[in-house]
Amino acid sequence: MPSPPFSCDAILFDFDGVLVDSEPLHWQCWREVLAPAGFDLTWDYYAAHCIGIKDDDMGQLAPTRSFPELLAAKRDLLRQRAPAAGLVTDAVRDLLRELAVPLAVVTSSSRLEVDQILESGGIYNCFDAFVYRESVTHLKPHPEPYQAAAAQLGARRPLVVEDSDPGVRSASAAGFDCLQIPSQPEMPRLLRARLAA
Repeated sequence: MPSPPFSCDAILFDFDGVLVDSEPLHWQCWREVLAPAGFDLTWDYYAAHCIGIKDDDMGQLAPTRSFPELLAAKRDLLRQRAPAAGLVTDAVRDLLRELAVPLAVVTSSSRLEVDQILESGGIYNCFDAFVYRESVTHLKPHPEPYQAAAAQLGARRPLVVEDSDPGVRSASAAGFDCLQIPSQPEMPRLLRARLAA
């Protein structure tokens, strides 16, 4: 007997690596502000050790008293450059406008970093709920971020779209179905396939 078609009552999207790929931009900003302090942050090192950690934890890489100033400078640089970076693709924009269930963004990034990218990319209004780093006590892989988003939407059978292992563990701990994608450009195709399965 064939299994019934997959159905969900909301879709909860991780942000970086799912809706956008902003890590190269984060790396460029960090590299620029750390260089005068004597730190040469290569992409290989950043990709291996820095993706998925909070900005505040980057202080372990640059253990200097001036780290708070470096962090503020990095965030200012990111806010200046993000609108012109074209991080939201047409494929993502088209997908979000097709979906007929409530949508949420669930991220460990700050609201200041996320909202500007969503707005400049023309997709902020596609979402009905937002969970940011500041919204919860516990970050992924704890289930709280996805539980909070589902509660905002009144969703009982949401589908989570994630790229990272901690994000997948967060969704699983919350008891939700999860689509893990290998890379951001593949997300629209893989999500459509999952919804049509």
